[in-house]
This record gives sequence, structure tokens and C-alpha cells, in this order.
Amino acid sequence: MAAPLSDGDRRKQISVRGIAGLGDVAEVRKSFNRHLHFTLVKDRNVATPRDYYFALAHTVRDHLVGRWIRTQQHYYERDPKRIYYLSLEFYMGRTLQNTMVNLGLQNACDEAIYQLGLDLEELEEIEEDAGLGNGGLGRLAACFLDSMATLGLAAYGYGIRYEFGIFNQRIVDGWQVEEADDWLRYGNPWEKARPEYMLPVHFYGRVEHTPEGVQWIDTQVVLAMPYDTPVPGYKNNTVNTMRLWSAKAPNDFNLQEFNMGDYIEAVLDRNLAENISRVLYPNDNFFEGKELRLKQEYFVVAATLQDIIRRFKSSKFGCRDPVRTCFETFPDKVAIQLNDTHPALSIPELMRILVDVEKVDWDKAWEITKRTCAYTNHTVLPEALERWPVSMFEKLLPRHLEIIYALNQMHLDRVAALYPGDIERLRRMSVIEEGPCKRINMAHLCVIGAHAVNGVARIHSDIVRNSVFKDFYELEPEKFQNKTNGITPRRWLLLCNPGLADIIAEKIGEGFITDLSQLKKLLEFIDNETFIRDVAKVKQENKLKFAAYLEEQYKVKINPTSMFDVQVKRIHEYKRQLLNCLHAITLYNRIRCNPSKSFVPRTIMIGGKAAPGYHMAKMIIKLITSVGEVINNDPYVGDKLKVIFLENYRVSLAEKVIPAADLSQQISTAGTEASGTGNMKFMVNGALTIGTMDGANVEMAEEAGEENLFIFGMRVEDVEALDRKGYNAREFYESLPELRQAIDQISSGFFSPRDPGCFRDVVNMLMHHDRFKVFADYEAYIKCQGQVDQLFMDPREWTRKVIRNIACSGKFSSDRTITEYAREIWGVEPSATAIPPPNLPRN
Repeated sequence: MAAPLSDGDRRKQISVRGIAGLGDVAEVRKSFNRHLHFTLVKDRNVATPRDYYFALAHTVRDHLVGRWIRTQQHYYERDPKRIYYLSLEFYMGRTLQNTMVNLGLQNACDEAIYQLGLDLEELEEIEEDAGLGNGGLGRLAACFLDSMATLGLAAYGYGIRYEFGIFNQRIVDGWQVEEADDWLRYGNPWEKARPEYMLPVHFYGRVEHTPEGVQWIDTQVVLAMPYDTPVPGYKNNTVNTMRLWSAKAPNDFNLQEFNMGDYIEAVLDRNLAENISRVLYPNDNFFEGKELRLKQEYFVVAATLQDIIRRFKSSKFGCRDPVRTCFETFPDKVAIQLNDTHPALSIPELMRILVDVEKVDWDKAWEITKRTCAYTNHTVLPEALERWPVSMFEKLLPRHLEIIYALNQMHLDRVAALYPGDIERLRRMSVIEEGPCKRINMAHLCVIGAHAVNGVARIHSDIVRNSVFKDFYELEPEKFQNKTNGITPRRWLLLCNPGLADIIAEKIGEGFITDLSQLKKLLEFIDNETFIRDVAKVKQENKLKFAAYLEEQYKVKINPTSMFDVQVKRIHEYKRQLLNCLHAITLYNRIRCNPSKSFVPRTIMIGGKAAPGYHMAKMIIKLITSVGEVINNDPYVGDKLKVIFLENYRVSLAEKVIPAADLSQQISTAGTEASGTGNMKFMVNGALTIGTMDGANVEMAEEAGEENLFIFGMRVEDVEALDRKGYNAREFYESLPELRQAIDQISSGFFSPRDPGCFRDVVNMLMHHDRFKVFADYEAYIKCQGQVDQLFMDPREWTRKVIRNIACSGKFSSDRTITEYAREIWGVEPSATAIPPPNLPRN
């Protein structure tokens, strides 16, 4: 960790965090001491670092509450259209620093804490990450919440308050070991339980068709307890809400057992209900089909829809306004965005409420449902698509199954009328997949039940239209859109890279923080020697700081002048960490072959978690650690090459490594990565990208110019052509000597001398059933890495390219993404007007 600034440095530091007024500092100190006092009065006499963290968190939270109440009051009075972002994952990371940044309190807090003899950064390190997500999809939801608040939208994030988030990863003997993430162990100062809004959720039971309508009866009830977390916009006094549901057993849970006298058993069985919100499923881009997961999906949907309808009915004019008992206006007041298919049950559940409970006519209900819901697709990998067994639905959600069958019949009748006799098309387009195990295709349900379907990068949306949902696109082309992902510049520039944010602000002002397209103004300074020097200096400082962190945390010593070559993301075959590994082995062999030759020194850092049940991903981690073990201990190599596996990659580690990276690896097989967002974080933080023409890399290359990224390898068309021809890994193995040497070393046990057959599964996959064609891109990749080396030897040219990349990264702000969703899907207009702060009158 960096040493605390001296008094003089602290005062000299000009910063986009804003200058702290003396009054602010005094107020923060006073509030901090008050919170600390009450903590200690309750418990002990001696304060621990954690006590200091909680005192500061509560101090900062005090500044949120007035704005939070006022924002919600503002919405109640103006009754805008509300946006509901439904997601099974919200990968929030830490909250303290983000809240200080968005409220403009960071300098005041920094100064106050310093005056009290404490170090702010050390307190920030105490906070647990809220790891309620697996990777890209969950982190996107978090960035979107930040942007929706910053753009003044009346938006709500709805999800599950998992007691255990994504597992903590430890590396033991080179293997991944998972540990439970008990993130709530010490309490969470950022959430507020709202028992007054607790709601029932029904499971199982049976359906009765009566003259009065349909009834779902004899169900098991689980209660959904909401916990609210404030989501502050950037310096606009808007504070939105993320509401996460926790499962609670009702007091009469398992009444039969109570009545049979087995009181203890009955109380213990409450766990069965409460297990619904116990743990996040740790799969990324993979569908497992477990009943508990389906329960989680229905749990969040059922609780959220009841909440949405309650708020719709009881907004300002309440029941006196006849409009509100009639659902005609529902889509004018409510937009529901489905983050992937996980909340797809919103569609049949909204139909169930409208038809069975509110007695709306079926066709009218269907029109309302479609106008309300929109669906974001996040993947084209077939193994990731949700296909639930009909038998599971029959048992767990019998009424929803009936509704899905009826919706599917309507849909197929329409298709049959338009394409008479095309039975194959009906089979392809059905929501129900026939076969030995009948399944419900949730993506098809989403497409028929939504008024908008979007992919998350242009190339991905093209694949969605032309391949994954081709038949549906032919039916309703107007439904399909693109919304290229983005990242919030508050967390991913201001918070994690204040040094870079400061030198940018010096040159172009602070407008870029809420309008990232203003970074284009930096193009004027691409040949400005002072600016070139400043950008390089900030990067070097970030590298030194990260090197110190690695040494402190993992006892790893690295050369801070080497190229920091970074690939951090979930471990998956399609992301091709193996290609990176083969490059490391190739470099190693070249150094061994010619130890006296001068090499561009590199530190290759790879980080990411493997799903616990994903054997190949775990083998890939073991291979990386084993290759590192050999390379890092070879005296011939010395400082020229290091391979480091970054343990327990998570949001808070990303905030440290991304600002320090020189090279960002985005090397998935073309056509497999829907978008990627790490690629954008590296770009805005001054790393250059080596990547394939996949996901958002395509648009990054378009914005910055292809010559300013290191683009290599097959394009989507080349991959398709190779598929038609038949991919033969052996051809590449035979014709590329360096590749053959690397594979032979892995295969012979060179990197695993104590267990020579350790990597036979990896080699067998690469040689005989590699869906992602690692060898086909090897030669182009190695050559491209050579070009990276060449440029790195010319620091001025390298930094000029860095500046051009930063200047062209403005498109990749989530503010731009959310503005497009707002205008083109939700039908609302973002607002630049700040709400008056709590200390001023409301008007």
C-alpha cells in the first residue's frame, strides 16, 4: 500500500475529487467521532480498525439518507415512468469509496481521517466486496445502476440478497480451492431491512379452474424480505434504490409437523425455505438446471412483480385516481428489463397476476405484458441457454406451465398462419422443445414476451439476428436492437485511477466524468511532450503501487519496469487463457534457447475464477500455475519473464490491477464473447489491447483505429469457413515447430515432473476436440505479440497510442448505453437536472 501523503503533498494535490472545505472536514470528524463513540459505548473500550471502518461508513451513509428520502419523495410526487432492472446478479464490489466519490466527499473524508491519525486507504481495505455476481453480467448490472442514478432516471435494481456470494478462491498447490464468501459476517452498513414490505411467494400446489376463474391453491409459502441499498448518482443528489430479497419461512411453516408434535424438526425445516437466498450459483455462461436455481428465479420475479404493482397502484393519487385500478396505462408507467433469461418468469407471472388476480382479459393482458417487458441476451453459447424440464415446472409452478403452453400455442398459430406447412420452422420456434425430456426454452419465451430484444455489442447483435434467433428476426425484425455495453467512469476511472483522472481534468476540465465523449479533446495533446510524460508517469506509479501490493499480499516480487501483460476474467475455454499460456511457454523456450539475447521483459498476469464443477477450467488454472512455477524459478530467465496467477480476482482487485496494466488480453475465438467489459476498463485506464475481432473489441478498433490496437486472428467468417472445412488441430501441431515443442512439454510432464500425466486431459482436448480452435490462431497471436514487444521498446510511441486509446474510449461509458436503453427501449428521457440537496427547500 502506498505511504500516506505528507501534509504538504496532501494540500498541494489538485484533484477531481474536489477541494475539501474546512467546514466539511470538521463535520466529518465530528460525525465520525460520534459514531465511533456509540460503537465503543455498546461494546468495548479499545477501537479496532474495523470499528474505524464502520464509523466512517456510517458517517458517509448519513450524507446519503436525506438525499435518498428526497429522491423517493420526488418520484412519488412527479410519478415518472419507472424502470425496473431485474437481475439474478449484482456484482457491486465495495461501496464506501464509490459513495464518497459520487457525493463529492472523498477529499473531506480523506483530510478528516488523516487529521485523526488514520489512513483512509487502510480503512477502505477492510470492507468486504459485495460479490453477488459471477462476472460480466452481474458487473454490468452494477454499472447500469450507477448510470441510471447519474442520469436521473427513476430506476430500481431488483435481485436476491445472497447470504453467500461468489466463492473466495485460494490456490493450494497450484489448484483452485473454493471457500464460502461469508460477506455479511460483520454486518452490512449500506443496507436497510424493510420488513414492512415483506411479501409472500408461492410454490408447488395445484391449479383449479372454476367458474370464477383460475385458482392456484394448496401452495407452500415463502416470505420475501426486502433489503434496500442506496445507489447515488454522481453529484446530482439523486439516490436510487437497489432492493434485494431475502427468503424467510413463515411462522406456520410446516404446520403438519407442528401438529404431529415434532416441534424441533419443524423449526429446523425452516432452513429449507430460507435456503432460497442462501448462495449464488457460481456458473458463468453455463446452465445447470437445478430446482433450487429455478426457485431463486421465481422468488425474485414473484416478489418484484408484487412490489411493482403495489407501487403502480399507490403512486401519488392512489386509489382515488381511477387510472390506477385499470392496467391500460401500466406500460406507460412501468418498464421491466430482463437481464438475460434468468428473470424470464416475469412474463408468465405478469400474465398470471393480470388474468387470474386482476381479471384482465387474456389478449389485453398479453399486450400489456409485451409492452412492459424487454429482454437483453448475453450469450450465444448453446450450453449457457436455459432450458428447464417441463416436469420440474409441473411440480413447482403448475399455473405458469399452463400459461406458457397457452402463450406458445398462440405464438405457433401465428407462425403457422404465416408459414403454412413449415413444420420444421414450428419445431425450431416453439417455446417447448419436444424430445425424451420436454423442455422450456426460456430465450424463446423472452423473445415472444418482450417488445424489444437486444444484444450487447454490434457483432453480437448481428449474430443474434442472423443465427441464434434468425426465425424470430424474420417474423418481427423491428423487435431486435443493439445496445453496446459500457462501464461507469466513476468507479473505473475516477475511483480506481485518480492520478490519470487528475491529469485529464487538468487538460480538458471535469466534464468527461459525466460525458465521457469529451475525452476526444485529448487528441489535441497526442504530441504534447508534457502530457506524454505525465501519462507515462501515472502508469509507472500505478505499476509500482501494484507491484508493492503483490509483494505484500502474495510475497511475489516482480520487475516494475517490465511490461505488465494482463488477462483477468472468468476461466473458460472460449476465453482462451490456454492461448496466453502457450505464448508464455513459447517466450520461455526462446529465452532458454538464446539466454544472452535481449528480450523485452514481461510479467504475464492471469487471474479469474473457474466454476467449481468445470473440470477443464480448473485444469487450465493448474497449468498456468505449473508453468509459472517452472519459469519463475529458472535462473536462465531471471527478470525477463514472470508468470503470475492472480488469486481471488474480484471487483476490488480489478480496481488495483487494471490501472497498472500495459497490455490487455481479449483473445476469445471470434463470435463467442458477446461483448466483454473488461476490455473497456483497460482501454480507458491506458493499457493497449491485444485481441481478436470479437465482442466490443470490434467497436474499440473502430473508435481508435485498428492500427492502434493489436488485432490478430480469425474473423467470424474465417471461423465459420474453418468449421465447414473441418478444424484439424494436428495440422497446426505438425506445421508449427514452436507450438509442437510447447504441447510436447505440457504433455511429457516438463511442467509437472511429479505427475507427468497431469495435463493429459488438456492436451487431449486441444488436439482432438477444441471447439475454440486455439491452434488455429496461435501463429498470428505469437506474431502479433512480437509487434507488441517492438512498440514497447519505444516508450514515446507506446504512450502516444495509449493517449489515442483513452481519447477514443468515450463511447464505452455506461451512461451512453443507458441513454440508448432509455430512449429506444424504455421510452424515457434522461435528465441532467439535479434534485435540490436536503438542506435546501424542495422547490
